[in-house]
Amino acid sequence: MRALYLDTAAVAVQLLGDAAVERAWGGVSVLPDFEVGGLAAHLARSVLQVEWYLDAEIGDAEPITAPEYYAGLLGVTEPDSALNRGVRQRAEEVAAEGHAAVLGRTLAALGRLQARLPAEAGDRRVEALGRVLLLDEYLKTRLVELTVHMDDLALSLGLPTPVHPEAAFAVSIETLVSVATLRSGPLVVLRALSRAERQASDVLRVL
Repeated sequence: MRALYLDTAAVAVQLLGDAAVERAWGGVSVLPDFEVGGLAAHLARSVLQVEWYLDAEIGDAEPITAPEYYAGLLGVTEPDSALNRGVRQRAEEVAAEGHAAVLGRTLAALGRLQARLPAEAGDRRVEALGRVLLLDEYLKTRLVELTVHMDDLALSLGLPTPVHPEAAFAVSIETLVSVATLRSGPLVVLRALSRAERQASDVLRVL
């Protein structure tokens, strides 16, 4: 999981470094509430946050899984929820530093993580948004964020969406389907995947 995360993060940083990102920094993205710079900064935070959380204090709560992490978030699919307003605000704060600064910070953080993650203990825990996860479970959530927002950023710029490493997409899809199952139950998800005439609206939309 750690090697897969690092490989995927490297692809994301390469996309962040594309000259098209810098040119379009203040322009509109495919996400209505994000400029390109804010979207790029949000993508960068999936690298920056890993290092921040590794250095932060950790509570004594029982660790949860990656699907439980997402299933427990309130307002994920509501653009104006407190959660999403906070996401945009934090991204905009990072984006205000400008493309070169964000890219430099992210490259430096990735370099440190490449040395650090393989050495972390197998039972290493982190705390994110007040919930404790094993490190490898938290990295699954970052794979979801990296794959989803690389697609958003590439589409915003008219660039091909990176589709490698393929295993990152497999982990992301598995995690998101598990979130849908936790929220709606296995039968509803089964129908959504297999029977259009029995499909409940938006069952598989979990982000």
